Amino acid sequence: MVRITSSDSQEFSVPQDIAFQSQLIKNMIEDIGDADEQPIPLPNVAGAILQKVIEYATMHKDDPPSAPETETKLSSSEDIDDRDKLFLNVDQGTLFEIILAANYLDMKGLLDVGCKTVANMIKGKTVEEVRALFNIVNDFTPEEEEQIRKENEWCEDR
Repeated sequence: MVRITSSDSQEFSVPQDIAFQSQLIKNMIEDIGDADEQPIPLPNVAGAILQKVIEYATMHKDDPPSAPETETKLSSSEDIDDRDKLFLNVDQGTLFEIILAANYLDMKGLLDVGCKTVANMIKGKTVEEVRALFNIVNDFTPEEEEQIRKENEWCEDR
């Protein structure tokens, strides 16, 4: 078992095969040796989010290892398992915290599925709809907005 402590001092005991889905934790244990004595501190991950990350890792513990990045085919944002869609059916704040945790913990599978979920949220939406969805304040003047539209005309659907 691997003991892990969250930023809010919650401690979790996790089987090694589940903990090792995090490249960060795997590297830390390989560097320090036996992790039974001292819990591994994760100062960038809150307990509630760490619990979700452990749930994801448990759900995927029997998945085959992913192909190296050089061999990975391009994947669409539509390539999300139903169980992952259900797992990531959380509020926006939690989703972004999970993505940040996956990035920090170096969990490529969780990071990919989290980013695909966000991509699907914004797919087909106008700039105004995306701003409303994520509560983004428009701080551009109309002139600046027009300039940006002209500079990026090439990437607009026609």
